[in-house]
Amino acid sequence: MEIKIEKLVSSIDYQTNSIVSKQIIKKPNGNLTLFAFDKDESLTEHTSPYEALVQIVEGRMTITIGGQPYDVEEGEIILLPPNISHGLIALEKTKMLLTMIM
Repeated sequence: MEIKIEKLVSSIDYQTNSIVSKQIIKKPNGNLTLFAFDKDESLTEHTSPYEALVQIVEGRMTITIGGQPYDVEEGEIILLPPNISHGLIALEKTKMLLTMIM
């Protein structure tokens, strides 16, 4: 196993009018995925049976949970409860780390 140190912000690049993802860890009990959202890119509201944690690595986005919008910015985290609808929109170019616990 190779051990390496990386800066999250440098581990993924933006693409124009797109959302890019990079899976960092995928295990039966959870995974970590790094995302890069171009400005105004979004994920429509959906639900998941799993608890998830979003960490904003760079930028700013509005994350809506159960119909309530939350502005989350660089250095902040927000918990997405299981079975509650959630969606998001990047207010500027944004990189986020999603940790899902199964």
